[in-house]
Amino acid sequence: MGRALSSDLRERVLRASAEGLSARQAAVRFGVAASTAIRWIDRARRGERGPRKTGRKRASRLDAHEAFIVSLIAEKKDITLDEMVLRLADEREMTIGRSMLSKWLRSRGFT
Repeated sequence: MGRALSSDLRERVLRASAEGLSARQAAVRFGVAASTAIRWIDRARRGERGPRKTGRKRASRLDAHEAFIVSLIAEKKDITLDEMVLRLADEREMTIGRSMLSKWLRSRGFT
């Protein structure tokens, strides 16, 4: 994986490109890889001027059981995490920890 480059450097490459330099010429001028300059310029043309989030979005084992979990909450508004963990284990054979379920729920806007 490459190193993180500053937003200022990205803006200078984009400005040089807008002033008429090719992506490869801008890359040489500012010491970045030609592929990086090409990608930055292409994304800027589509309106994406900032860096993307790093890392990858990881899927959760709970994603496959989302409808079931939402139905648990719908049928009993004050259901506890412990009760949900037990129901997942009993009815879906899904063994998880309470903290994992809590994190998953918070990521989807539940409190």
